[in-house]
Amino acid sequence: MDIVAIVNPISGAGMDPAVAGRRVETLHRELRCRGAHADVHVTRGPGDAAALARAARDRGVQLVLVWGGDGTVNEAGGALVGSDTALGLIPAGSGNGLAAALAIPRRPDAAIEAALSGRTRAIDVGFIGGRPFFNVAGVGFDAHVARLFNARARGSRGRWPYVAIGVREGCSYRGRRYALQLDGTAYTLCALLIVFANGREFGMGARIAPAADLQDGLLDAVIVEDRSVPRRFWDSRHLALGTIARAPRITTRPVRSARVESSEPLEFHVDGEPAISQEPLEVSLRPGALRVQR
Repeated sequence: MDIVAIVNPISGAGMDPAVAGRRVETLHRELRCRGAHADVHVTRGPGDAAALARAARDRGVQLVLVWGGDGTVNEAGGALVGSDTALGLIPAGSGNGLAAALAIPRRPDAAIEAALSGRTRAIDVGFIGGRPFFNVAGVGFDAHVARLFNARARGSRGRWPYVAIGVREGCSYRGRRYALQLDGTAYTLCALLIVFANGREFGMGARIAPAADLQDGLLDAVIVEDRSVPRRFWDSRHLALGTIARAPRITTRPVRSARVESSEPLEFHVDGEPAISQEPLEVSLRPGALRVQR
């Protein structure tokens, strides 16, 4: 099998500068033990994972193995959409939402084994504002938290900083008024967040769409209407319990397309990577557009 491996030396590495070398060494060792070989590349900044994956795709590589978090996976996977090159994951980020949806082991050796010996499946790909996402995209509070989290310096991310930002901002964030269309049905409401889920969870076990399926040709739209601060925190327990449907003033429905508008700039994220749009956001789906090896 022709393999290219892409290693993000920052994802989940804290301040340890030796992580990149250890990851490269682990890859070579684990691949050699399984009779495989890969061209291994270490990313140096934004855009590198996409460029490396695109080059691998163009040369007909069978598998691109990505060691990193949701952002690195999104970047590399975006270059593989619609191609015959499969994506393999070694989860190393803070959330690892897509890896969780695919039940990929957290241990690197086990994740490498799964990528090499597992079967290839075609998963759906969502698009929001023209950008692909494989796990979850969202508008509103979750995007706001993602922006603040991603602005933190290397070594200061992880589960607890993310939770701390969510708690702090949950006390002051103001819900926005949105005009929303879901498969042509119109809604106007004040929402805390609007999520389009291909996978089940944001990451770290926070299940926003427990029934979502990567291969059903649908996105799960989840609209969380705004509520009082105490209610926000009380209702958030449903994320950990996987019982979001029991929380009040939450609408969940499967969709193939959507449109989100607001009189204010739209803060959104794709697989945890933040962005802002001055224009309405169009949401669509390409069924089975990404091959994943698991």
